[in-house]
Amino acid sequence: MPENDIIINGINEEFNLEGIELDTLATIKASAGKILSVDFGDTRTGLAVSDVSRFLASGIGYVSPGGIDKTAEAVAAAAREQRVVAIIVGLPVNMDGSEGGRAQRCRKFAAMLKSLTGLPVAMFDERMTTMTASRYLNETNTRGKKRKGVIDTLSAQIILQSYLDKIKK
Repeated sequence: MPENDIIINGINEEFNLEGIELDTLATIKASAGKILSVDFGDTRTGLAVSDVSRFLASGIGYVSPGGIDKTAEAVAAAAREQRVVAIIVGLPVNMDGSEGGRAQRCRKFAAMLKSLTGLPVAMFDERMTTMTASRYLNETNTRGKKRKGVIDTLSAQIILQSYLDKIKK
């Protein structure tokens, strides 16, 4: 099996990652225009987009086509539809700073997006974003099916707003 293949749930998902290097956050900062943020998940993948001035992140929904390949294609379509110039993918880093299997899968997903879109794609530490989103949804008493429908979008929005706030400094 080629070294770039990843086995998830016993399924060999092949995608040639050779020669695909992800971009740095500085590369994204140097570009001009809207940014798409992605909170990649196995069931739902949340999406958010910045305004052109990169002041505000807004959630635009989620995709759930099933499987990493179809999800990458759906997100690439959203990137084209939103006319973004770059993509940020949340990187699930452990609290001690280490990366596990989930982070490796997100890096693979990001490389797939870069290959499909030709846009700069960078990873951004998403530690605590789901907890922050959950806390907000608890405070607004958002429960049940409605909660499932917004938590991934809200997480993507928090990831992007955190990045936008970081580059303003």
